[in-house]
Amino acid sequence: METPNLKVIQQYAQGDAETEKILLDIVIEEFPEEKENYYLHLEAKDSKKTQEAVHKIKHKISILGLEKSYEIANTYEANLLENNFDLQNEFHQILENITSFIASL
Repeated sequence: METPNLKVIQQYAQGDAETEKILLDIVIEEFPEEKENYYLHLEAKDSKKTQEAVHKIKHKISILGLEKSYEIANTYEANLLENNFDLQNEFHQILENITSFIASL
């Protein structure tokens, strides 16, 4: 499994520590809520709202430099439009990977 990192955030910030902190704070603040919403919609078996939650989380996956995980999330999002939950376990591993990374900061 890929390891989340701050390389993309650092690229966006272009050496500006304040911008880097702002971007990281957004991830730290928004990710837990987006993850919770995802699980709520998944439990309700609402594939449309689950797909929307995955779409929001995809941005966090990308900004944490998780290229392979982003591709999995992108495919999972598309599959959800067809009520296909096949990549659910892989997506959950990605969520836990990010959760652990954020906790380590």
